[in-house]
Amino acid sequence: MNDILAGLIHAAHLIFTLDADLIEISVRSLRVTLSAVVVSSLIGLPLGCWLAVQRFRFRRLVIATLNALMGLPPVVVGLIVYLLLSRSGPFGVFGLLFTPTAMIIAQVVILTPLIASISHQAIRDLWAEYHDLLISLNTTRRQRILTLLWDGRRALLTASLAGFGRGIGEVGAIMIVGGNIDHATRVLTTAISLETGKGNFSLALALGFVLIGLAVAVNLIIHSLSRTEVSGRW
Repeated sequence: MNDILAGLIHAAHLIFTLDADLIEISVRSLRVTLSAVVVSSLIGLPLGCWLAVQRFRFRRLVIATLNALMGLPPVVVGLIVYLLLSRSGPFGVFGLLFTPTAMIIAQVVILTPLIASISHQAIRDLWAEYHDLLISLNTTRRQRILTLLWDGRRALLTASLAGFGRGIGEVGAIMIVGGNIDHATRVLTTAISLETGKGNFSLALALGFVLIGLAVAVNLIIHSLSRTEVSGRW
């Protein structure tokens, strides 16, 4: 109980004094996760919509594989990305290992199946409702997908927010590919892991409370801007 109270007090002190290290780590955490969510959404949302509309021979297998990939172990993803970006790997020439870019790449691999699978579930129900209308209007496949993406935007936002929720709390993969380098690749989750290992539970709790606050704040801001609580289809 004392550790939790000390963590709350320490977190409040760090926030209200605008601690430079905390601000740097928090901004880096948001930049890495939001970048990964944007890239993953650009891939996953159209992919999920396309799978809901398109019919092809191995469609069920692709959907099942996509759902299975939602449970990818982050440390395994981190290891694979590490090997690909290492000096002896095929992309080692770009020198991306132990950089924020490598952390974004790892998160994109983790988040894309999650966002695509959730968006597929949402668009599948919408497609069942819109199917006859869109077919009767003789729309192209591209027009159908764009229509479904637009009309299902609030449900798809939930998919992106789910990706953000998982990404902001990710530690295994980004620890491997980022290296937890101070003033370079250290983010809130890796800092919490480091301070916990050092036995500095007060600071670890403070960073944890800041992490929770950031996650809640981003979700509230996005919901407010998109007016997801306004009465409507979703």
